[in-house]
Amino acid sequence: MASTVSSYDGSIVSTPQQLVRPESVAELQEILKRRDRYPGPVRAMGSFHSLTPCAASPGTIVDMKGLKAIVAIDSQAMTFTAQAGLQMFEAADALRQQHLQFMLNIEIGNMTLGSAACCHTKDALDGVAFGQVNSYVIGVKWVSPDGTLEEASAQRNPDLLPFIRGSYGLAGIVYEVTFRIKPLEIVRFDYHLHDVAALTQEAISQVIASNDSMVCWTIGRKAIIQTRNRATELRHEFLAEARRFGWSFLAAYSGRFLRQHSPAAVTDVVEDIGAGVELGFYQLLSVSGGFTLYNPDKMVNYSKTPQSARYAFTFWAFPRGEWVRNLNDYVAFAENHFAMHGFRCNMPLGSYFIRQDDSSLLSYTHDGDVISLDPIHAPGTGDKTGWETFLRAFNEWAAARGGVPLLNQSPFVKKAHVVAAYGDRWKKLSDWIRSVDPDGRMLNPFFAELLA
Repeated sequence: MASTVSSYDGSIVSTPQQLVRPESVAELQEILKRRDRYPGPVRAMGSFHSLTPCAASPGTIVDMKGLKAIVAIDSQAMTFTAQAGLQMFEAADALRQQHLQFMLNIEIGNMTLGSAACCHTKDALDGVAFGQVNSYVIGVKWVSPDGTLEEASAQRNPDLLPFIRGSYGLAGIVYEVTFRIKPLEIVRFDYHLHDVAALTQEAISQVIASNDSMVCWTIGRKAIIQTRNRATELRHEFLAEARRFGWSFLAAYSGRFLRQHSPAAVTDVVEDIGAGVELGFYQLLSVSGGFTLYNPDKMVNYSKTPQSARYAFTFWAFPRGEWVRNLNDYVAFAENHFAMHGFRCNMPLGSYFIRQDDSSLLSYTHDGDVISLDPIHAPGTGDKTGWETFLRAFNEWAAARGGVPLLNQSPFVKKAHVVAAYGDRWKKLSDWIRSVDPDGRMLNPFFAELLA
């Protein structure tokens, strides 16, 4: 009997013929070998926080929650090895017990290690060296489409690491991952408010040069520059919990509640007041000198967040040197879209500074530093269509400016967008996928449409 699975935000629904949860590598091999019992396409599923149908399948979905054992924590070699179904926040808790942490503590702590190894995401607040999680993956073991065991690391098949880091599960199912780690750190977050129109590219370059890393949040025509640096002691650390509560519940819940329950005639006014309150909170953080926290505490566990408090987003990366112009153009685009269609996002725009990094064949910073534009929205029953229309319009706007999408975080991405963004690297990966999976065992309709 078919089962139905939904993504975290509810935008992707899949009904596979088989939904299985293996508890051993041998079971995983059996699933991929037994084509009669486990029809293709076969797709691995972690926490399903993806915003695209990359984990969806009408055939077989493999729920990786049964494979989450910690294999080894090596405080001498500074490595952490675990099975692919373990979530990042669970792994971080285990590391913290030994006063250790990941090199990059991603905000969405529910990402599984398997997804981290072969998909793409971002985290600017830990992006001191690299801002992509899989850049710190130094060993991957997976079951190939025909059920055989494969491995890539610095010692074995190192030439495959850039491919598997960008494979999105198309080369098989990852079952074990090794990460670089480091000692537990305290970090400091500071906030500074600016008018969008007053920002200059030179000022942003100075912020980047003067701090470990940077994120920008844009509310209306106000930009909040958030910086991250090392610290030696905790200060105002209670604000870290307030930050987690804001992201895991309050921001999305209040945005959706105001949109759904305010009288139509005053909805815009009420939302403007809410935006003013949020800006006031950032101003308070700015004048109080920000706060510090243990680095892993920036992770957010969304597993208990109710549907009414979940949000969605999209991600496109742009060359760092063009970001201020792109930000101003985006603000104008969003305002024009609102005037024409009556839709605007009810959460801030995020912008992540990520450094150049060619660790993955599909690294979105392969050719240089980027700063992204990430519209964030908590869609309700009344504006789901408006959000989807906005996303499609934004995709075309972003692609026309040379933006780079993510295959798991850019809803409604098209083949033309991917080919234009990744060029020869997309063809190189596509050719490799066809060589390791000539029968398309792992190839779902979403990726079949995108492959070069």
